Amino acid sequence: MIMIIDLIVGARPNFVKIVNLLKLLDADKFFKVRLIHTGQHYANNLSDIFFKQLNIRNPDFNLKSGSGSQSFQTAKIMLNYEKILKKNKSNYTIVVGDVNSTLACSLVAKKFGIKVIHIESGLRSYDISMPEEINRIVTDSITDIFFTTSIEAKKILISEGKNKKNIYFVGNTMIDTLKLNEQKLIKPVFFDNLNLSNIKYLVVTMHRPSNVDNIIIFEKILKNLNSFTKKIKIIFSYHPRISKIIKKLKLKYKNIIFIKSLSYLEFNYLVKKSNGVITDSGGITEETTYFKIPCITMRNSTERPETINIGSNILINNNFKKLSSNVDKIIKNKWKKSFIPNKWDGNSSFRIYKVLKRICI
Repeated sequence: MIMIIDLIVGARPNFVKIVNLLKLLDADKFFKVRLIHTGQHYANNLSDIFFKQLNIRNPDFNLKSGSGSQSFQTAKIMLNYEKILKKNKSNYTIVVGDVNSTLACSLVAKKFGIKVIHIESGLRSYDISMPEEINRIVTDSITDIFFTTSIEAKKILISEGKNKKNIYFVGNTMIDTLKLNEQKLIKPVFFDNLNLSNIKYLVVTMHRPSNVDNIIIFEKILKNLNSFTKKIKIIFSYHPRISKIIKKLKLKYKNIIFIKSLSYLEFNYLVKKSNGVITDSGGITEETTYFKIPCITMRNSTERPETINIGSNILINNNFKKLSSNVDKIIKNKWKKSFIPNKWDGNSSFRIYKVLKRICI
């Protein structure tokens, strides 16, 4: 009997995390995988370029959800995924991470009586003001099979009453893709023009509403970043959602080098060659931990504690004194020693595949 599996992707982190698993499932005659792109991210550097660079096959469906409020986007994905299931139900729906696509398709699948499989389950920041935290909690509350990136995540799920027989600690599929492509990273076109190979520089990314939606807070961040430029170059890679704000502020903070969001292979080249990263992203803290690159996270919580406990990451929220002191540590090469977490070894997708082969067939 062939098992129909819907594999849901919609945003940059999803594309990165499913690369190897999709290839393994596609190569197995017992699985029929329907790759469903919700269209949550649709800008070229956040969507199409990932399919090309990472050699991901074309989706079977594109729901073209586009932009909009959290509720609008989630509702549109739900309605469009429902149309697919009405015509032909799957046996399992696999969702990844914590984006709106994850929550939306989990809800629809569950109401159709389809088993939900959540890759990267059990992550908790305990900050309910974050939309991603709501997505994680709700998705895990209706998930049937859980794949975790850490032992800590597994413990969290058990503490929440999940059956430990349905929880599998497999490691981090994002690292599978990073490791596979580490020798294929692409030097950005501006890299040599800015002489970045011969100077110290920091990569900055910001997209969380708590940091960028309040213009007063965002300007404080930029003002502090601008003050470091005499000691170290600041390369700010900005998300499309804040491009209008950046255009207004570019001239005011002219010592910061603002660049549009890069493709996956270009961005990780930039990070790997950097002296450190300042971010509010969760996924980037995983990539910097693998590279052992110092990472300063401007949040007051993280759903990835292993990047702090043994990795290269630290949390500072919007404490600008801590920002300054930690940038100094990076400049003076006094950063803490870090390690790569258990099972972040490039084989996580294969572990998931083996479990699916056992429980689905």
